Amino acid sequence: MALSIGIVGLPNVGKSTLFTALTKKGGLAANYPFATIDPNVGIVDVPDARLQKLADIVRPGRIVPATVEFVDIAGLVKGAAAEGAGLGNQFLANIRECDAICEVVRYFKDPDVMREVNHTGDFVDPASDAETIMTELILADIQTLEKQLPKLEKEAKRDKTLVPKLEIAKRLVDWLNEGNRAAALDMTEEERAAAKGLFLLTMKPMLYVANVDEDELTSEFEPIDGVTPIPICAKVEAELSELEPDEAAEYLADLGLEHSGLETLAQAAYKLLGLQSFFTAGEMEVKAWTVRQGATAPQAAGVIHTDFERGFIKAETIAYDDYVELGGEQGAKAAGRLRMEGKDYVMHDGDVVHFRFNV
Repeated sequence: MALSIGIVGLPNVGKSTLFTALTKKGGLAANYPFATIDPNVGIVDVPDARLQKLADIVRPGRIVPATVEFVDIAGLVKGAAAEGAGLGNQFLANIRECDAICEVVRYFKDPDVMREVNHTGDFVDPASDAETIMTELILADIQTLEKQLPKLEKEAKRDKTLVPKLEIAKRLVDWLNEGNRAAALDMTEEERAAAKGLFLLTMKPMLYVANVDEDELTSEFEPIDGVTPIPICAKVEAELSELEPDEAAEYLADLGLEHSGLETLAQAAYKLLGLQSFFTAGEMEVKAWTVRQGATAPQAAGVIHTDFERGFIKAETIAYDDYVELGGEQGAKAAGRLRMEGKDYVMHDGDVVHFRFNV
């Protein structure tokens, strides 16, 4: 399954610099608002040390990690939702297509980089900047619901199954008008399912990246909307992207870091969205596949190919630790650690699997 994260933020917070570093793709990073006109899309590998350990055993032709799709979306300014300021409408439409939102918030101090239109960057105000973005998302959701409600009211009179969707839409309008995110409303599982069909921006999971100066990379910051921001220095990430792996590891060690911003951000995105990986291992390739936590074996098989799910028979499954400790499939089988799991089996993170199917 493809995971799409929209990178958003006010102009000149370092979004495009971070995106360029994460994807090693040359985006347009400039010191003026709206340097990103159309969203840049990049596919980023999710670092997972387990892949190499599996490959050391299997000796495959290639290693294929799981991926995250990062979308660099044009900067937003105050008034985008209500007044169409900046690139508001385009910005909001692009966010709707993403699974989650990663907001880059400016913590770095640089008087030479404009903070917003006609203002220099000689001070920072992360809380205010984050509030501006959230306000625009809330206002956009209010507009969305106000457009949907008249149609929903008519359709609910003919189709009673739409009544729950109508009722939660009415509750959400009031909730949003109080300045709250839609996701923060206390809802039953049925109400959340109905709300999902309303396509609200503030229902999406949120990550916050604190774009900091290099000397603040190991600092901790106050939560934003209950979420602790991930400190990343976009300039450092840009430099890391140009280095060989050994040089990059040495550079990180000098900074007192174990992982790059990419690793931290990708892993945080996985956790935020409740995702996990399972593996397939053979002579051709060792590959990581992404599924949601709680996915069953047939659902996992369907990630590889729909025929695998449709004709699912069994899943030959070995826990990752057993696979590595026992030297692979044959060792696990000899030790009785290879299991034949059926359609009700719930996948575990790190399962090494071979699916049996018939279509």
